[in-house]
Amino acid sequence: MTRHRLLVTGLQGFVGTVLARRVRERPDAADITLVGLNADDEPMVDIRDADAVQAVIERIEPTALIHLAAIASPRDAANDPAEAWAVNVMGTFNLAYALGSHAPDARFIFAGSSEAYGATFASHPAPLREDAPFQPTSVYGATKAAADLMLGQMAREGLHAIRFRPFNHTGPGQAPAYVVSAFARQIVRIERGWQEPVMKVGNLEAARDFMDVRDVVDAYLIGATGQNAQNTGAFNLATGAPVAIQTILDMLIALSNSTITVEQDPGLMRPSEIPVVSGDASAAQEEFGWKPVVPLAETLKDVLNHWRAVADASPDALRW
Repeated sequence: MTRHRLLVTGLQGFVGTVLARRVRERPDAADITLVGLNADDEPMVDIRDADAVQAVIERIEPTALIHLAAIASPRDAANDPAEAWAVNVMGTFNLAYALGSHAPDARFIFAGSSEAYGATFASHPAPLREDAPFQPTSVYGATKAAADLMLGQMAREGLHAIRFRPFNHTGPGQAPAYVVSAFARQIVRIERGWQEPVMKVGNLEAARDFMDVRDVVDAYLIGATGQNAQNTGAFNLATGAPVAIQTILDMLIALSNSTITVEQDPGLMRPSEIPVVSGDASAAQEEFGWKPVVPLAETLKDVLNHWRAVADASPDALRW
C-alpha cells in the first residue's frame, strides 16, 4: 500500500524535475506516488481557479502537497505584478484552503524564498534566523512574504503548513536567467568557439548563500514524508556561508581549459543594495536533521557539465 501520495505543483519545472529524480533514487521510492499538477496525464488546472483546485484535491486526496509553482523570476514578477500576486498569493491560498477543507490531515509544503527578508539583510550582517522581519524589496519577494504570512495564519487555524525559505540554489538544468547557469553557459560557448573568450559581467562583489538544488528538494521531501516533521513552522534552508559572485565565477573558469578574460560591462553594473545574504538553518537541522551536504565545487562542476552536454546534443541551443 502506498504510504505517501504527493501532489506537486511545478513538477515539470527545474526544482520539480530534480525532486522527481530524488524520489526515484530513494530506497523507499515504491512507497511514494508523485502526482504532478498539470502533468501530461492530468487535466489542466489553473491554481487561480479555486473550484478547479478543490476538485483536484478531492480527487487525489494527497497525503502532502508540495507547492513549487510560482512566477519565480523576479524580472517576470516585476514586469507583470498583477499576475505575480494572483499566482503566488491567491494561487497559494486556493491550494491551501482546498487542502485544509478536503484533505485536512495532509501537509502543505511551501517553497517560499529568502527574498521575503529583503532589506533586513542589509541591517543584519549575521546569518538571519526565521524570526527576522520581512522587508521585501521586489514584487517577487513581496508575494513570497505575503504567501508565507498567510500560511502562518492558516496554520494557526489547523493547516499543517511547513514554510520553507530556501536561499539561492542552483544545479544542472537551471535556466540561464540565473547567475551560475548564465556563467556556465557562457564558458561552454567560449570552449566551443561560439563566443569570443571574453565574459562580460556586472557587479561581482555581492555575496550570496548558495546551495545545491538537490539539498533543497531533500528538505521538501523530508517535510512531506518524514515521521518526525512537525505540522507547522517556518524553516530557512541555507549554508550560513555566503560566497561572493566573483568566487563563483573564478571557480567555474578554473574548471575550464580555455583562457578566458573577464571584463566588467558598464551596462551590467548595478550596485547591490544588499551586499551579503546569509541564512541560519539551525532550525531545519534541529527539526528535520537537514543540512546541505553537496559541496559547492561539485555543484558548479555539474552545472558546467550540463551545459557541455546540451552543447553536444543541441548545439543551436548555445550557438546563438
